[in-house]
Amino acid sequence: MQSRTRIYSLPRWRLTRWLADCGPGVPHDIRVALIGNLFGNLPVFLGGVVNTVAVAVVIAARQPTAPFIAWVGLEIAVCVTRLVVLVMANRAARKGGRTPTDIYLVLAIAWSVSVGYGVLVSMASGDWVVATLACLSSAAMVGGICFRNFSAPRLAAVMIVLSLGACIPGALVAGQPLLYLVLLQTPIYLGAMTAAAFTLNKMLVATLRAERENDHRAKHDALTGLLNRVGLIGAVDAGLTAAAGDGKPLALLFLDLDNFKTVNDTYGHAVGDRLLKSVAERLKCELSAAEIAARIGGEVTNSSCSRRPRAMSRRSPGANS
Repeated sequence: MQSRTRIYSLPRWRLTRWLADCGPGVPHDIRVALIGNLFGNLPVFLGGVVNTVAVAVVIAARQPTAPFIAWVGLEIAVCVTRLVVLVMANRAARKGGRTPTDIYLVLAIAWSVSVGYGVLVSMASGDWVVATLACLSSAAMVGGICFRNFSAPRLAAVMIVLSLGACIPGALVAGQPLLYLVLLQTPIYLGAMTAAAFTLNKMLVATLRAERENDHRAKHDALTGLLNRVGLIGAVDAGLTAAAGDGKPLALLFLDLDNFKTVNDTYGHAVGDRLLKSVAERLKCELSAAEIAARIGGEVTNSSCSRRPRAMSRRSPGANS
């Protein structure tokens, strides 16, 4: 998963938004986390770059013709550009700036096109040593593509088809009837790896949802939805850190709901719960974006802290646990 200190921008272009889409109903924070995953796994990225460039160079040395020399140039240009954009994105993410996500995704597609081009010209060359090397390299890359990009399953699917799918037209132009078996094998393999990418994505989204829900339950009061003691402590710690950095004041205020125990004793705990939820909703409506409200422990402590002096919080003994 991406580091909490690095936030990568969601894509803005229509094509890249489609490529990175992970399905309906996925919360914004999970979408951001999934995009961050595309920038991770640097060893896998570097391994793929070294593999494809090395294969292109070796094949061009064996067949120093224009198509293979062009392949080497395309591979080096795309891989170097991808690496530069990756470094730029990591720096921008650390500084909290906008990352070149759209360009990064387009370059991933360009890299797949380059790999597929190499497969096609290798199979068309009639040199079966060259064709075998190019096809093996492409097939090996499919596993890395699936593992590294399943956070965006559509992107992974397109990359898989563009890189290894070139085996199909390559088998047709090779003029070897035995290779027609590739016309059957390749679609099955492409379909299986694409399905794996979508399955892994669903598992990851489910895991992130569970982590999100567990984190929310750990930091929020189940009755009122306000922060609990753990959430309040975290908010205060973050506020103190920010206040120390920019010198702005931090306010913390506790308020009581007087005679709340009488409400419970007279009307019952169900009415007391409704009262607590009503007070919590009023607090939420009164607070600004810079303020928070919390309920501590089994008391009706609604507390709020703010970088501004008018923070408010409420605390009342004898509330429902």
